Amino acid sequence: MSELQRTSVFGGAAVVLVALALLTTPRRAAPDAFFDVGETFFADFTDPETATTLEVVEFDEETAAAATFEVTNRNGLWTIPSHHDYPADGAERLANTAAGVIAITKDDFRSDNVTDHESFGVIDPLDDSVSTLRGRGRRVTFKGASEQVLADLIIGNPVEGRPGYRFVRVPDQNRVYAAQTDIGLSTRFSDWIETNLLGVERDDVKRVALNEYQIDERSGGVRRQGQFTVDWVERDTWTANDIPAGKEVDYVQMNLLVGGLMGLRIDGVRPKPEGLTGNLRQAFEARTITNADLQTMQSRGFYPTQSGDMLSNEGELLVRTGEGVLYTLRFGEILYGSGNAIAIGDDTSDDEEAGSGENRYVLITAEFDAEALPEPEHPANRDFENKPEPQWTDADRANKEASDLHARWERRTEDGRQRAEELSTRFAKWYYVVSAGSYGRVHKTRDELLKDIETEEPAA
Repeated sequence: MSELQRTSVFGGAAVVLVALALLTTPRRAAPDAFFDVGETFFADFTDPETATTLEVVEFDEETAAAATFEVTNRNGLWTIPSHHDYPADGAERLANTAAGVIAITKDDFRSDNVTDHESFGVIDPLDDSVSTLRGRGRRVTFKGASEQVLADLIIGNPVEGRPGYRFVRVPDQNRVYAAQTDIGLSTRFSDWIETNLLGVERDDVKRVALNEYQIDERSGGVRRQGQFTVDWVERDTWTANDIPAGKEVDYVQMNLLVGGLMGLRIDGVRPKPEGLTGNLRQAFEARTITNADLQTMQSRGFYPTQSGDMLSNEGELLVRTGEGVLYTLRFGEILYGSGNAIAIGDDTSDDEEAGSGENRYVLITAEFDAEALPEPEHPANRDFENKPEPQWTDADRANKEASDLHARWERRTEDGRQRAEELSTRFAKWYYVVSAGSYGRVHKTRDELLKDIETEEPAA
């Protein structure tokens, strides 16, 4: 074998050995921990409209307790079970929040070590097996119509240096991810309910009355100061029943009062006992009101009478609309506190003078006031119905006009009665808690609604 042939053989063998080495050397595979990065958390949850329940659990380190907020649809009615099943206005907000959760992806794997959960803030707030109070996240759960779990996440601390990102974990898994979680999640009671409690607009209010009196809580006696009634006349013009000389109604203050009624803010609710949701006189006669019920009412500043009336220690505001709905707002005691102590009345007592703000109990009723829509005269006869219009006399035309006017009155009266009934049903079950700011805007004295008559300076 020549030298050239020998060199070629050795060279070929070297190539083969190199190839074998490459084929048999273990390849460096991507770590298993990163196999699902970029995927969504819940692949089967794709339609936000299928979500009928949202539950959010947060842990309060100061009280060492988990607080639950829940909104759900039961038989077509949205309610907030965590807040005494108060009616919710939640369909659109729930769908938007669900859509945000559906879009969350596993952007960046961070750890599968359970010892990291505290620093990431993803400890389950409901986990009683963990002794630490720190590092507990917010657990967000969506369920469908049959109570099946559609999504369940624990959202933890913000990721440093990555705005909009938080640490996220599925409750039964150790794996923690960094994920963009801009889902607009709110657990504020006021964000899930009808914000215009009375359902009035600025042009609706035609009469406001201050029913002023004082209650001697020891003797039960009442010292009445009379009723100050203010009626709308036209734009920026109001008149009243008892105006001292040199005074007039301050239309600016009246506009502010009406604005306060439109923006009356509910911070909390309490369910009334069954015997207090209907006619008080009947409840007394049927003995469905217990002494405990009466004591609770009085502690909140409300005093039912044997005649079926209700008095309150901070007086009353009556508001009548153009459709004949008469609201009565009765103002009760101050309620101190914050958070769930105000919203639902949790273990921190309603009577404790602690926490920020001086909230106020309010009872609201609604009824139809027929005096707001006086009945017009009936037509003298209906002969016009049996004649062609060209043959109508002046009397026929007058009767036709009277007939149309009376028909419009009947429709408005029926609409007003229905509206009052709907509102009465809405208010009947609840004590409301309003913020100090809302209370201050609607609880006025007659002096605050009056001003000195402005006189024009004589020309020089």
